[in-house]
Amino acid sequence: MRTIHDIHGGIHPPERKTLSRPGELGPAPIPSVLVLPLRQHLGVPALPIVNVGDRVLGGQLIAEAQGVMSVPVHAPTSGLVTAIEARPIAHASGLEDQCIVIATDGHDEWLPFTGIADWRGVDAAELVERVRSAGIAGMGGAGFPTAVKLNPGPARSIETLLVNGTECEPYITADDTLMQCQADELIEGAQILAHIISAESILIGIEDNKPDAIASVEAAITRSGAEIELATFPTKYPSGGEKQIIEILTGQQVPSGGIPADLGLVCVNPGTAVAAKRAIIDGAPLTHRIVTLTGEALASPQNVIACLGTPIMALLTHAGLSAAPQQRIIHGGPMMGFAVSDLTAPITKITNCLLAPTPVELPLPEPAKPCIRCGHCAEACPASLLPQQLYWYARAKDQEQLAEHRLFDCIECGACSYVCPSQIPLVQYYRAAKGQIRDSEQEKQRSDNSRERFEARQARLESEAAEREAKRAARKAAAQSKAAEGGVDPIQAAIERAKARKEDQSTKQEQTP
Repeated sequence: MRTIHDIHGGIHPPERKTLSRPGELGPAPIPSVLVLPLRQHLGVPALPIVNVGDRVLGGQLIAEAQGVMSVPVHAPTSGLVTAIEARPIAHASGLEDQCIVIATDGHDEWLPFTGIADWRGVDAAELVERVRSAGIAGMGGAGFPTAVKLNPGPARSIETLLVNGTECEPYITADDTLMQCQADELIEGAQILAHIISAESILIGIEDNKPDAIASVEAAITRSGAEIELATFPTKYPSGGEKQIIEILTGQQVPSGGIPADLGLVCVNPGTAVAAKRAIIDGAPLTHRIVTLTGEALASPQNVIACLGTPIMALLTHAGLSAAPQQRIIHGGPMMGFAVSDLTAPITKITNCLLAPTPVELPLPEPAKPCIRCGHCAEACPASLLPQQLYWYARAKDQEQLAEHRLFDCIECGACSYVCPSQIPLVQYYRAAKGQIRDSEQEKQRSDNSRERFEARQARLESEAAEREAKRAARKAAAQSKAAEGGVDPIQAAIERAKARKEDQSTKQEQTP
């Protein structure tokens, strides 16, 4: 029996998970238009390889990865490419990004796929390349390229693959539904990923508020005959954070600035494991995902399998949105999500939930009041930080103190903001401070690069000047050596030649009438 450990802090907000009927899963209709951002992951955007006017089929590669920290994009159905341009995206900034726009044709025609049935006999590098080519990025929210995570490097030995089935944020039931409806694919995908990273064991962690998912996964493990450990633990937010679930299940803490691989673990989302199974066994790229549509402003909250690139409004209309004036739509959950400013923005690989709350259900926050230094935020912080101090240093833009107080260990879970009696939007301050620090680091990097280029140019010019001087000296030395061999002083010879030229010119002038 595995020992379950507790984490520091944490809160127990109302879950509201039954609203979307977890365990029931249906398809969302294919919209008339798909908008596919070239950056649906953490890292570098993909590069389009189709042109306006091209007809594409489902599963066709339409944008290829640019480098290691990038993943490709595939068409989720057949249709015509009508634009490659900047469009609104689901992002807290409300900005636009480059997208490929496809007018779907309703035929849903697909390319044929070829998978690998006997994956156990295939080299891990080939399987990783299959995962990369399928466009798989972490589907739990961060969107980290999965192929990169599966290459922890030769210096790190991976002992355990950890499947994080916690899904602790209120309202969201996408992973819960996946574990109930696709448990067999989850188990096979976990085995494939463990094979790729040479993990000795597989551990699946699920909070105890998901009894149906626990039962489904247990049954799938039994059917597979694999040695996979399933661990359940008490419900508390944010137990689903990567570092938090590792501490809960192993008692170890990921070091500040470190990654789970430093402890011999690789942590993946259940959706990522299923996507890996489909990429390897079926040969299919990542083109769809499960999305929770929930909130009391919807007539029919539910979980759906939707095409990536589906406009948010299309999904909410499918769920029966009854929009009030200035209706808020939240991308993600109420704790870590953000309000969407344009409902034509599409869902992406990291969209696990669209929340449409009524004003009574999820009231707007009250205006912030002065901090009263109560310390509740520090008690709730799961990363054992000092949120109050971070708040003051963020306001003062004191980057040195922010770094000393481990700002980047903040997982932005919102627990501190939730318990703050002054209604201070603490996480917003932390996000802004992180952005400022990243901007400063980029500016410093640009400055360092400019200085290095200047110093390299100066060194090159000095080297060229020294080389020219060396050649002149060599020529002079050669001339002196040659003259010395002939017994003639080269300096005196030059003087005599100058005198001779002068005398010759004088003679010519005298002879001129």
